[in-house]
Amino acid sequence: MTDDLFSEFNPVSSKQWKQQIQFDLKGADYNETLIWKSNEDISVKPFYHSEDLNGIPESFITNATGVNICQTIFVADVKRSNKKALQALQSGADSIQFIIPSPTISIIDLLKNIRIEETVLYFELQFLDSEFITKLTQATLNNEIYIKSDIIGNLARSGNWFSTLQEDHNTLEAIIKTTNTLSIDTTLYQNAGANIVQQLAYALAHANEYLNHFKNSIDSEKKQRLKVLFNLSVGSNYFFEIAKFRALRLLWNTLACEYHVNTDCHIFATPTKRNKTLYDYNTNLLRSTTECMSAMLGGANCIHNLAYDAIFSKTNEFSTRIARNQLLILKHEAYLNKVNNPSDGAYYIESLTHQLAEKALELFKNIEANGGFLKKLKEGTIQRKIKDAATKEQQLFDSGELVLLGTNSYTNASDKMKNNIELYPFVKTKQRKTLIEPIIEKRLSEGIEQNRLKHED
Repeated sequence: MTDDLFSEFNPVSSKQWKQQIQFDLKGADYNETLIWKSNEDISVKPFYHSEDLNGIPESFITNATGVNICQTIFVADVKRSNKKALQALQSGADSIQFIIPSPTISIIDLLKNIRIEETVLYFELQFLDSEFITKLTQATLNNEIYIKSDIIGNLARSGNWFSTLQEDHNTLEAIIKTTNTLSIDTTLYQNAGANIVQQLAYALAHANEYLNHFKNSIDSEKKQRLKVLFNLSVGSNYFFEIAKFRALRLLWNTLACEYHVNTDCHIFATPTKRNKTLYDYNTNLLRSTTECMSAMLGGANCIHNLAYDAIFSKTNEFSTRIARNQLLILKHEAYLNKVNNPSDGAYYIESLTHQLAEKALELFKNIEANGGFLKKLKEGTIQRKIKDAATKEQQLFDSGELVLLGTNSYTNASDKMKNNIELYPFVKTKQRKTLIEPIIEKRLSEGIEQNRLKHED
């Protein structure tokens, strides 16, 4: 290809494109016919031009080829969990996430024969214990591990601290000093129905609570080496989700600079539960595939795929293997591991990235100006805003404007599920005393599914 290849063609401005489109519309209104508004109040145009990037800073470079495929294992039995981890690593997984329910778990036995110097390990703890963290770091010889202990995330999800505000912060401070890792779990927000701008703003405000609280207890050298982990849930709005990951990195860079901490962040992605369905569950494969693609193209560091039957079935070898193979196909057979920055420079994605970042930053500033994330959680403002967004999305689904194939469109009436349910797939209610109203995850299709189950023969 020569440098003069395109010199024979005159450049076409954005204005000229729009004039041609208006001519072809034959009198129909351009704005009403071709521009649509997203749930984030972003006007999506029918075409994007290099002029849309005027005034937008030069894009950062993502590292799509470095994405790790993760296998998540709940540790009920240490020996079986160790065996599952070794099998997953032999079958193509690059990293393992262990969900640890109790501090009595033997880390030495759990990691037996795992090449910890070559494997990125994630530990999601369902408790808060600084002594266990010390044992954990000693057992892993300070190799690359990420500890998922998020006290604010636990408050938002359960309505209570693990112990008390002060004790939780003291324990977390000890954990940060031991591991130099800070974890922010934002998956709850999307699974509960928050729109993308809310997810980004709440992620930033959530992280800011920690940075502001620990700003004087972490020395300058450790701040520069601080490993910040964001857990993100990925929806099926393909291009918007790509832009979400990129926007989060922009926003984190801005916030981190203010606190003089490491401006890089580690993003762990998982497909959302929000749009997964009980009936015609094989369509969940299609949903999770596009969601994992968005995460890869957006620059996630690690992806754990959600099995197609995860909402109603216990973990099983078949669906776990299929979920892992989806990622292997995307990474190695779709060649998404060959280009580091596939989305950088795309006019539409660049425009979405900066619009989402700007709107999220505005919402973040509003939260901070009114007392911060914890204060808004305690007042119930965050919960109310998420409910409003969820209600809006639910109305779109109920009206058929938002389609989940096999559930509210092209329904297979002969599909029966009553005898296949191993896990309760709906919102569980349990009366208990809480400090704040918890944020509740809920899938869009629950109402339809409960009604269908009632009327199954």
